[in-house]
Amino acid sequence: MHALIAFIGGFMDNRYRRLPALDPLKGFEAAARHLSFTKAAAEMNLTQSAISRQIQTLEEQLGVRLFRREIRALHLTGEGEALQRVVADVLGRLADVCSEIRVVQRRPQVNLTAAVGIASLWLVPRLAAFQAAQPEVDVRISADNRVVDLEREGFDVALRYLGEGEAPADAVLLFEEQVFPVAAPALAASLPKRVSAEDFSRIVLLAYDDDRAAPWFSWEPWLLGLELSGARPKAVLRFNQYDQVMRAAEEGQGVALGRGPLVAQAIEAGRLVPLAVRREKLPARGYYLVRTAGVARAEVDAFVAWILGEAASTAAQVARLA
Repeated sequence: MHALIAFIGGFMDNRYRRLPALDPLKGFEAAARHLSFTKAAAEMNLTQSAISRQIQTLEEQLGVRLFRREIRALHLTGEGEALQRVVADVLGRLADVCSEIRVVQRRPQVNLTAAVGIASLWLVPRLAAFQAAQPEVDVRISADNRVVDLEREGFDVALRYLGEGEAPADAVLLFEEQVFPVAAPALAASLPKRVSAEDFSRIVLLAYDDDRAAPWFSWEPWLLGLELSGARPKAVLRFNQYDQVMRAAEEGQGVALGRGPLVAQAIEAGRLVPLAVRREKLPARGYYLVRTAGVARAEVDAFVAWILGEAASTAAQVARLA
């Protein structure tokens, strides 16, 4: 097996070593396109004799004539036409790729990691405002519920949902958590202000499947507080991502526990309605911004300032819901 791999590797190496150098190919492509050594030399910023030597070298390496040289005229041979088609295509694609790489390298970029819920429900709907204010800055978002090492994985900023004791010393609190039931307007209008156990048998509950790890997202404490611990809902739909819970709620599929900062915009837009029941504040938990230590770039500074401004607006939205 090792011998076979070595043979294939040697074959490929030999194959590529037989390719002509890039400069003669570029000179040939220009001469073939213009059918003129003089015009090709002007385009390549070379002398006519330099172009002639490149073509001669290429013909010697390939062992064929690429041009028919006539008095005041230059024509491609059949081999020259075949080579021109391939060389023009390859050089064109190579130029496009190099151009794209240079553009990407030139544009400033902010790399951000965020939990799926805050990325989908809070950050993404607001990004258009940042792009309008900073059109020259690209933003790359990695939505992931795991806590990553920012420096090792190349991130500039993180948006994290943390307990007070879990937040790093340099983390900035964006807003605290607040949890309350929400539903689509039509469904909310069909519910009485005081839901009874009998009413509850007609309600579908939308649940976050991680409520055992995060019991404040569980329906059981809420039902107990509403004196409905013995009630049985019509059905329970469980989702493993919180943004899926909210999508289902907006579509009227059931009642969900809304997280104030993440649903405030949907409530103000009329897609969700907070139900007239108690609200649970979780001051020990909140949404934090964490920045990679030692990162000092203008685009990151601008993005962090924008995030803080949006967070202040969100906090005001949540306060209006109280």
